Amino acid sequence: MKQSESIQDFYNRKTCLESLDLGQNNFQTGHFNVFKRDACSRMTPYSRRDFYKISLIIGTGKLHYADKWILIDTPALLFSNPIVPYSWEAESEMQEGWFCLFTEDFVQTAERKSILQESTLFSIGGNPVFFVDAQQQEEIAAIFCKMQAEIASDYPHKYSLLLNYLHLIIHQGIKMKPAESFEKQANASSRIASLFVELLERQFPIDTPEAGLKLKMANDYARSLSIHPNHLNRAVKETTGKTTTAHIAARITQEAQALLQYTDWNIAEVAYSLGFETPAYFNNFFKKNTGITPGEARSFIV
Repeated sequence: MKQSESIQDFYNRKTCLESLDLGQNNFQTGHFNVFKRDACSRMTPYSRRDFYKISLIIGTGKLHYADKWILIDTPALLFSNPIVPYSWEAESEMQEGWFCLFTEDFVQTAERKSILQESTLFSIGGNPVFFVDAQQQEEIAAIFCKMQAEIASDYPHKYSLLLNYLHLIIHQGIKMKPAESFEKQANASSRIASLFVELLERQFPIDTPEAGLKLKMANDYARSLSIHPNHLNRAVKETTGKTTTAHIAARITQEAQALLQYTDWNIAEVAYSLGFETPAYFNNFFKKNTGITPGEARSFIV
């Protein structure tokens, strides 16, 4: 697994945030930003981050945190730190709320730094999840809304004000009782295999010849999940009895058959949409996996 995800890695991964202006954030003297959760991906890779993050989660999903997991099915406040790896798997279509991320340098004074270092909210062995009632949700949401308005403003001292808002949310968490319903991971390999299969399925269906596969090889999936390819393959093979490459080949073959049957794309367009560099490579792949060529497959369709 990669040691940690940096701030820049986060922005590179969050393609949904590419349109936002990040230029006002100072990466040298500390960094802070705030976003709505509904603009971002439904699954995050299991890894450490080199920044702190506070999320108001509205929506159902599983949080995998260190060697345990918890089902979040009611609004919750999540505090994560640079030490403990975690991932999020959304289960409901509706995913709302907010999150802010910040570096330790952003919390500049010794008094405020002690809150991060001493608070159970960010401790390594603590529980980072706090379920909130309707009133708490309303109060915390209001703070995040103020953060969003402020970061978009031209006020020259806005980051000082944002620091105060951050301080308010941390104190809200300090007053709460943490969740106690974490479960131990039953099988890490099973969890990794499930993440892989979900990520694989998310690549399909292919809607246009130009919208080709983003992830084509086992290494691509391992990189997206922030684990070593050998680790991914071991977990998938242990759980399913098939290699990562075999799963990818089977799913691409299935999609190729659907495209040949239900579209009028020519074989070259089908090949390129599935990530093959040339139609010849696609023909060889398809025949190896089905016993017939793409042209023969299409001719069988009545």
